[in-house]
Amino acid sequence: MLTRDETFRPLSRRTVLGGLAAAPLGAGSLGLAASRAVAQGQQGAGPIRIGELNSYGRMAAFAVPYRNAMQLAQDAVNKAGGIKALGGRPIEIIFRDDGSTPGDATRVAEELLTRENVAFLCGTFLSNVGLAVADFANQRKALFLATEPLTDALTMGSGNRYTFRVRPNTYMQTRMLVDAVKDRGVKRWAIVAPNYEYGQSAAANFKRLMAAAVPGFEVVGEQFPALGKVDAGATVGALSQMKADGLFNVLFGADLTAFVREGNTRGLFEKRKVASLLTGEPEYMIPLGDETPEGWVTTGYPWETIDTNGHKDFVTAYRARFNDTPRLGSLLGYVVVGMIRDMLEKAGSTETEAMIAALEGLTSQTIAGPVTMRALDHQSTLGAWIGETALNGRQGTMTKVRYADGANYMFPEAEVKAARKA
Repeated sequence: MLTRDETFRPLSRRTVLGGLAAAPLGAGSLGLAASRAVAQGQQGAGPIRIGELNSYGRMAAFAVPYRNAMQLAQDAVNKAGGIKALGGRPIEIIFRDDGSTPGDATRVAEELLTRENVAFLCGTFLSNVGLAVADFANQRKALFLATEPLTDALTMGSGNRYTFRVRPNTYMQTRMLVDAVKDRGVKRWAIVAPNYEYGQSAAANFKRLMAAAVPGFEVVGEQFPALGKVDAGATVGALSQMKADGLFNVLFGADLTAFVREGNTRGLFEKRKVASLLTGEPEYMIPLGDETPEGWVTTGYPWETIDTNGHKDFVTAYRARFNDTPRLGSLLGYVVVGMIRDMLEKAGSTETEAMIAALEGLTSQTIAGPVTMRALDHQSTLGAWIGETALNGRQGTMTKVRYADGANYMFPEAEVKAARKA
């Protein structure tokens, strides 16, 4: 574990006022870095290049704020002296769009490794894309830090020694919601989820966890519309006929907006308890505006109420640089760069095996609190905020908020060992 002085520090208010856009370290300051890099077997003494591929076009609402915060954190690291264990080498993140398809993503990953000479890969958003890049990384024996995809398979049955994941997975976030609604007295539930791996996995986890937690629990019906193509009228109509007392929602993005609008119109959510994944994230709540339904139990990111280590300074810096409020993607991007910095400081090398050894068991002090990368399955303990949706004027917000530490919601170790052995 790094010492307190070596941990990633958020920008201070003084730095914000003094100017945020720090330039990379100049060549003249890297003489000592060059001699140390040669001694440690590094390739050159220039910036440590990191290949970041993501769905910047298709999933811009999340991915663009994520990229913004990565750039903010990159500048903070470099302004603070770069990677000291490597003689002060700065980091340089190379951003590429992954095309939102497995085929395009693996092609982009190959180009980042061969043409851009990056030390390792990070990123991806969609679950199927993350799985494809993880398989590619395993074949190429290259480190891949999967930052956003939620699929359980990434660190379970399809897990490999080269792939690590930062966000709490589908199982973890569903378990957080189950914990929050299991004592609400609701037994008859309907499920609506996008028809791809993430949605199917969330539905399966919900049924498994609720069955164990609530005697008499039953699912009275399910709807699985195509991702990005929800027929809101037909979906809401079908759910209304199911006579459920509770609704588990996994829709997000434009699908969520269309679903909520139609559901509000038809009274779908009246007198029903709704548990909803991701709805409290600003990326998805902002488009809802004054149509935000009240009282949904959800995971999210109420940035304006969080007072963990350095978070307020992060918000100040982000707003000053981008003239916007942070999203959940922003928090994640900032946390990821801090973890990368800590990994490189611990590894003292950009060799793949050294970085893997450094990541396993690494604890980073982040703006969301301490985050540890569990060595067993390469899943981080980053958590999520749980609360209820509410209206604040004409905009949605979260109330009754608490932080759910991911360490308390991870897959049991015996289950991980069985899945990864298979």
